[in-house]
Order: sequence, then C-alpha cells, then structure tokens
Amino acid sequence: MSSEAPAYPPVDFLAIGHICRDVVSGGFAIGGAAAYAASVAAALGCRAAIVTSATGEAEWSAELPGISVHRIAADESTIFENIYTPAGRIQIIHAVAGELAAGAVPPLWARAPVVFLGPIANEVDADIIHLFSNSIIGVGPQGWMRRWDAEGRVYQVEWESAAAVLPMAAVTFLSAEDLADPSLIDTYAHLTSLLIVTDGANGCQVYHQGDVRCFPAPEVPMVDTTGAGDIFAAAYLVRLYQTDGNFWEAAVFANRIAAHSVMYQGLVDKTRAIRQLLTGESRRAPYETGEG
Repeated sequence: MSSEAPAYPPVDFLAIGHICRDVVSGGFAIGGAAAYAASVAAALGCRAAIVTSATGEAEWSAELPGISVHRIAADESTIFENIYTPAGRIQIIHAVAGELAAGAVPPLWARAPVVFLGPIANEVDADIIHLFSNSIIGVGPQGWMRRWDAEGRVYQVEWESAAAVLPMAAVTFLSAEDLADPSLIDTYAHLTSLLIVTDGANGCQVYHQGDVRCFPAPEVPMVDTTGAGDIFAAAYLVRLYQTDGNFWEAAVFANRIAAHSVMYQGLVDKTRAIRQLLTGESRRAPYETGEG
C-alpha cells in the first residue's frame, strides 16, 4: 500500500531510492532498484518498505502490494528509457524526482534490521548511511556513478563518495558493467568488509578480507534481465540476515533467486515467480523474517 500517513508500521527491510517509470513499448512500467529490492524482500517474508520521491499522482499499490511507501513530494517522477543497440545500451533520463536525505526517513524505519541504499539517478545523499546504526546496510552504488547531459543521455563517472560509504556498508554490490576500470575492484574490496561483483549469467564473485570466491549462476533461459542485480542484492541481504552472517551461503541463494527472475518479464511477474519458487521449498527452508 502506498502511504503518506504520519503513522508508519515496523519493517524488516527498508529500500531507499527512486521508484521510477521505465519507458516500454506502449507506455511505462514500474522500475528502480528500490522497487525491485523491496518486492523481493516481501516475497522472502519480510515486512518491506520504501522511501522514495515522486509526484503526488504516482500510484504503485497494484505493483507493490503490502509494501509501505513513504513518498517525498516532487514536481516530477524519475523516468528512464533504455535503448538497446549492437554497440550496447543507451540510457536516457527524461525526468528526475527529489533528493533523499536522512530527514526523509521515518524515525521508526531507521531501526530496520536490513537497509538497502539503491540510488538510480544520484538521488540518495551518501550521508544517509550514518542514520542506520544497528542495521545490516547493503549498498548498490550504480546510481551514484550516473550523470547525464542536456539531452538526458546517461554517462558514467567515478563513485565520488566511495571512500566515505564503503567502510560503513555491511555489503556493497557492484555489477561488472558498472566498472569502467576493473582495477577499482581491489580498491573497493580493501575499503569494505564484503564486496560482491555480479556478472550476469556468469554469477558473482565475493570478496571478503582477502578471500575471493566465485559462485556460478544456474543456467536458465533469459527473458528479461531488468532488475536482476537488485533482486540479487535483496535476496543476499535477507539470507545474510536469516543465517546470522553466512555470506557464502547467501551468495548461492541470491544467485538462484536472481537467475529464476530473469525467466520472467517485468517486476510483477518476477516477484510472483519468486514467491511460487519459495512456496515449493517452504517446508524445508523457512524464509520469513517478520513476526506476523
């Protein structure tokens, strides 16, 4: 339910970032790292919530059932368009909603056990990470490395706040395609306790205190890879919380959830498929973290 009421329910998993509108054939689809991450956390049994910014007309109750949303009002909602060419993806940003700083987070939600910072358009103030003193904080920094020109064409920049954010994060998630300079992986791995680099169908590499382990992803037919990295991040964080810090097992679990998601189109179908997958396993593996 999308909510702007002054009373906020307790949550297990908080995602922070813009819920955006993705341009698709025939109109728009819901998108954004926060939307994908919170949806997967809810599918895994968490009481999930999102802090975002958008116009007052934006409505997500159908796509985000049961997820509490705190919206910071903005003149525009963030709109992305992805154009796929033989040379790679061209990304256009048509509009951007407001900034998300510490004051945007309801006080009760600042105590969420698991927090995911998922900027998509440099909208999350990096200092917000200091608000969460007792949380497992996951960071997906892709949006901090995006800028755009006067025509809205997105280009990559260095992660300016990396040195400040990485030591504060419990887990940092990067995609191999986000790094123009692969040597940055070693730099980032030394700054954070747990760095995970996802590489699409190849799975992921987990960096922890000098130890590096590779986890291959299950082979599946790919229909839609949108949001796969955010789905991986949410599944990893929830499993890490459920296992009291087993970061190797969490990687295997997250690979499986993300791989399952790419066989389906769009956030709603992906989330439904993940719920169905877990329902079939519920008798032997408890996934719920909420109390009711």
